[in-house]
Amino acid sequence: MEILNTILSINPNYIIIGLLAVFFTLEQITVTPFSFKKRGKHLFQNILYQVVLTILNLFFVSIQVYCIEWLNSNEIGLLYLAEIPFWMKLIISVVLYDFTTYWIHRASHKIPVLWRLHRVHHSDTTMDSSTTFRFHPLELILVYQTGNIITAGLFGTDVTSMALYYFIIYIFFFLEHSNLNYPRWLNKTFGLILVMPDHHRVHHHQDQFYTDSNFADIFILWDRIFGTFKLIPVEKMKYGLKEFEQEEKQTFLYLMKSPFINIKRIEKDKSNA
Repeated sequence: MEILNTILSINPNYIIIGLLAVFFTLEQITVTPFSFKKRGKHLFQNILYQVVLTILNLFFVSIQVYCIEWLNSNEIGLLYLAEIPFWMKLIISVVLYDFTTYWIHRASHKIPVLWRLHRVHHSDTTMDSSTTFRFHPLELILVYQTGNIITAGLFGTDVTSMALYYFIIYIFFFLEHSNLNYPRWLNKTFGLILVMPDHHRVHHHQDQFYTDSNFADIFILWDRIFGTFKLIPVEKMKYGLKEFEQEEKQTFLYLMKSPFINIKRIEKDKSNA
């Protein structure tokens, strides 16, 4: 318990900065599977999303925490129906947060109003470690934070397990998005249960057939169980979305406003995919 408290007491921004420093540096000094230019500009553009999210979270995170703690204080959720040891409840809760996130992520690809926000993350045509940050802040706040509250209401998960889930998920995010060479044997070992980088690279493929697959963040089991798992060789990957291929549509300002423009065309493109 003391070790867990020590880990979770670390400012998450320090953890994120540390992970970015490690993975971005590795991308510059090692042989990578994809050759990208203008890495500094790309990094700066993507960091802006995290800056905006951090500012907004000064207000919105407190609302999320308040709602979850209220649910816990009233013992709402399935986990309150039985006496479960702390560590077991913690592990189950992390799994449940990942389970509901899988379905939220899957819905974000199928429901046009959610796709308008989520497509910002898929817009990156040169994916690297900084792509971890390329999420529209409104998606993370309105969709995923609401999803965390729903998870707590349904299952009785708490703030501690949510903090641990995010600690784990950021490690996975940097592993999954980084432009690094990983051993192929990972897919046939840890990849039977956990999301590996090659799995998530498929999810960022420009072809919608592959984009709409591998929705899990930590446990690839969800995709294997519910029929959304796909895998293709790394050398066949082509990142991004066709509608964002132009350089001017890769800027922070354009992508921030993109969910609110050309709405009819976006809905038509998604319905025809």
